[in-house]
Amino acid sequence: MHIVLLEPEIPQNAGNIARTCAATGCSLHLIYPLGFSVEDKHLKRAGLDYWEFLDIRYYDSFDEFIKTFPDAPIYMATTKAVHTYVDVSYTEDCFIMFGKESAGIPEEILRKYPNTSIRIPMIEEARSLNLANSVAIVIYEALRQQQFQGLQRKGALRNYTWDE
Repeated sequence: MHIVLLEPEIPQNAGNIARTCAATGCSLHLIYPLGFSVEDKHLKRAGLDYWEFLDIRYYDSFDEFIKTFPDAPIYMATTKAVHTYVDVSYTEDCFIMFGKESAGIPEEILRKYPNTSIRIPMIEEARSLNLANSVAIVIYEALRQQQFQGLQRKGALRNYTWDE
């Protein structure tokens, strides 16, 4: 699966998302302009030592991203959608796009994706959730639908075996 960040602004969010992508085996796609340098210490710190496990790709614009993946199934995560993130069926090769923290995905883009725009339900008074939290919520639903394929499902304690 693929997580796409359109013009992310906050390095700590991007770093946390990078860590989530690395831990889940998802590719991370960053679309410029970014609100930070990819060398930013906050970005690196938030991603901890997971960078070596991350498949990360960069694009100069949304148009370049679309030209690279012209037929890709893309879900647009937005507060403006009708469908919730649990109303759709994700495929293992899908892309889930999130917009920048201050404005989300532009409406001119969203209008092209009416059936694959998704939202996370929240109270009417709430403007939005934190970007890194939103990515985690949606990606784990998508992975759940794929039966967490390729992910370790059973943990272990050092000196103890769980009874099943």
